[in-house]
Amino acid sequence: MKYLLNSAAIALLLTGGAALANESVLTETGKPEQWAIQTGDYANTRYSELDQITRENVGDLRVAWTFSTGVLRGHEGGPLVVGDMMYVHTPFPNNIFALDLSDNGKIVWRHTPQQDPEVIAVMCCDTVYRGVAYADGMIISHQADTTLVALDAMTGEEKWSVQTGDPAIGETNTATVMPVGDKVLVGVSGGEYGVRGRITAYNLSDGSEAWKAYSTGPDDEMLVNPETTMHLGQPVGADSSLNSWEGDQWKIGGGTTWGWFSYDPDLNLVYYGTGNPSTWNPSQRPGDNRWSMTIMARDADTGEAKWFYQKTPHDEWDYDGVNENILVDKEIDGEERKLLVNFDRNGFAYTLDRETGELLVAEKFDPAVNWATEVDMDPDSDTYGRPMVVAEYSTAQNGEDVNTTGVCPAALGTKDQQPAAYSPKTGLFYVPTNHVCMDYEPFRVAYTAGQPYVGATLSMYPAPDSHGGMGNFIAWDAVEGEIKWSLPEQFSVWSGALATAGDVVFYGTLEGFLKAVDAETGEELYSFKTPSGIIGNTMTYEHDGKQYIAVLSGVGGWAGIGLAAGLTNPNDGLGAVGGYAALSDYTELGGQLTVFELPG
Repeated sequence: MKYLLNSAAIALLLTGGAALANESVLTETGKPEQWAIQTGDYANTRYSELDQITRENVGDLRVAWTFSTGVLRGHEGGPLVVGDMMYVHTPFPNNIFALDLSDNGKIVWRHTPQQDPEVIAVMCCDTVYRGVAYADGMIISHQADTTLVALDAMTGEEKWSVQTGDPAIGETNTATVMPVGDKVLVGVSGGEYGVRGRITAYNLSDGSEAWKAYSTGPDDEMLVNPETTMHLGQPVGADSSLNSWEGDQWKIGGGTTWGWFSYDPDLNLVYYGTGNPSTWNPSQRPGDNRWSMTIMARDADTGEAKWFYQKTPHDEWDYDGVNENILVDKEIDGEERKLLVNFDRNGFAYTLDRETGELLVAEKFDPAVNWATEVDMDPDSDTYGRPMVVAEYSTAQNGEDVNTTGVCPAALGTKDQQPAAYSPKTGLFYVPTNHVCMDYEPFRVAYTAGQPYVGATLSMYPAPDSHGGMGNFIAWDAVEGEIKWSLPEQFSVWSGALATAGDVVFYGTLEGFLKAVDAETGEELYSFKTPSGIIGNTMTYEHDGKQYIAVLSGVGGWAGIGLAAGLTNPNDGLGAVGGYAALSDYTELGGQLTVFELPG
């Protein structure tokens, strides 16, 4: 078993097909002492080869130093480390700090963009930002107001900036970007405002647009070839998206791209997911609503689509399909396969062949999931690859103005954007999850540009007849499609995981604890309570020969929106406020980076 981009493979990957990758990203991510990309590597494994911190000594961790960001609201993402510099970001207004690790974290430069605060009003689910990127000696930031800016990594000097969207019609950004080759790939948020999703590639040299691929609409605007773009082994055919919408609904059809990117240099394919169709009322948009809720594989140079897989056709529950796609190579049925593993909001974990899009495994990664019984895995079936929806929990079949109760998972999914990690040593995936159900009542809503286009009232609560909490942290076998162990948590685990060669896995909790567990058994080995709830992603780096663990704390995000935005109505925050009301008994707003070390 191996993961896609270990350091021993870097030299090979810099030749042949890998010359298409961004060599600066490959070089810097190939140095285990650094953390040069939000996802850990192009494959999105969030695995580090650093091994000074082990299961035997992790219990001795202590705080090495801290840094206040000066901003409240939800702190998602994490810092980067390139050379002797650490780059720390904040939620809106998306400030960036360059800290000199050789000089007690001295602030070398700061970038404080002046954004119109009106953009906050059209940001769904808090003012979070999942972090900056590094490439070609630049720090690249995609701001909430959709300004894409490139800064000199050593001085903070602005190299170029470009506007990628229009907040006046609900287009915003919460996601990081991914540099690939001589381009940087950028998504868009705003599915709750009827935004039409897309991915755009901008040239790293000057910010000019290279190509753009929409999630819905005509083939030419989606960069789809009807004969060579595949879905479950078959060509998608002409007008595959248009034929699945009623009239012009696709123009305000969602499918936004606010999640994570991954990239295979050998195949030169970039992978990402598309979000929910607009509106949340399924009665207003008959059809499969392609290609929302879809894993997309595209040529990184041209954007042309190679294959799609739609996980939740005609979504009825807001199960956005934007979660990260983790690229690993594993043996299945005696054959080494190039795999893609996805833990979807809908509660199913998918294993696909990342070269062809063949569906290999689709199993529930939380037993509470009840909206569908299974995914049809029979290639000869008319419903191949589709979830088998349970009528009792179908908001479309129950109809408008009917409250469908007891749906599991809730709209925030069995896992939202909080990324999982993969260890090549254990062959397991470590997944932060939500253990939450909901009531969902759709209603008719009219579209007005820049105004909410939701059309449903939700309430959320812990999964009944379970451990009473709202989260689990699990280890998953993606070949067998089964949970190996599961750790219950009082609240959703909204922090990204980190796996290390020291056989330790790290994650944070909404109450604010950084936890370390044994990668083999899940045994808790260490716990420390930071000043605020953790929705950031744990990372690690080495400086002056010593390994450190770092994480941002600052409660917020969808699960913590009640605290972050001061909301008290249980149905506010798209239904999350009531479910997480007790969170205020355990933590408060904050914004801090905490760095941990071993003594000595």
